[in-house]
Amino acid sequence: MPSSQVLTFTDPDDYAASIRRSSIEITVTGRGQFSAKLTSVDLHRLVMQRAAENLPRVWHSAHEPGRAGITFRTHRGPSLLLSGVEMRPGDIRRHVAGAEILQRSSGSASFAAMSLPVEEMALLGATIGGHDMAPPKDPLTMTPAPHAMAKLQRLHATAGCLAEEAPELIANPDAARGLEQELIEALVDCFVYSERRENSLAQGQHGIVMRRFRRMVEGSPEQPLYITEICKAIRVSIRTLQTCCHEHLGMGPKHYLMLRRMHLARRALRHADPDETTVTEIATRFGFWQLGRFAVEYQSLFGETPSATFHRQLA
Repeated sequence: MPSSQVLTFTDPDDYAASIRRSSIEITVTGRGQFSAKLTSVDLHRLVMQRAAENLPRVWHSAHEPGRAGITFRTHRGPSLLLSGVEMRPGDIRRHVAGAEILQRSSGSASFAAMSLPVEEMALLGATIGGHDMAPPKDPLTMTPAPHAMAKLQRLHATAGCLAEEAPELIANPDAARGLEQELIEALVDCFVYSERRENSLAQGQHGIVMRRFRRMVEGSPEQPLYITEICKAIRVSIRTLQTCCHEHLGMGPKHYLMLRRMHLARRALRHADPDETTVTEIATRFGFWQLGRFAVEYQSLFGETPSATFHRQLA
């Protein structure tokens, strides 16, 4: 049944949990009060979302297998990179079905996504577009002709406005089918009238390093990791890891690991039972043994003290 929703957030964890058909972890890398707006539209087979965020962040996602997805920017702004490749206004990023995606913004960002079942996307390319629209084996950036991209941008924005101002139209099966078909036709045109931007060999190798790095980080969520141990485990030099992290994350691995542990500590503080644990126990669990420094960094990053987060659930 077609449906839509428009949600606003001040907590990155709540925002990540609301993004459909994905498993996402967001690490905010800028200081201040986070805010985001998410518009989701589910038509019959096509699923689309529009997102706007105010702070720089690193976004790691694993998309639903069996769906072919694309991403594009909806407005110009600070840099937005997917797996180390700059997303320029007017570009479309084609994703590998079911693969992990590392996305980094350097400031406020607005972008859109669409997906169809893999078999339907491939069939559209073979029967309508005369073009290979199946998910690529490696992430691929394409630049559609301006007229094709403008049409897709306009229709996607219209669907977002309907979700906000007239959701009953999207809930109408006939209206939803008409909107879906127009979006699909616009997407096909973007594939037909486009140029491809190939990834370099170095970008592919750096992507492999980052996937190994990510697997190691996920395997030790509450254990402080040291750069020398990571490099030994994933078989790269410190210099290579530094280069890859700056390319994909916009910062060195040590700083990223600290920010990630800070977000994990905040998540634990938000859901902790004050009768069973303390702020000190949670901080040390995530490797913050200089408690005064932890409190200062935490307040600078999130705009409140660790104790305020810890006791908010009691209010």
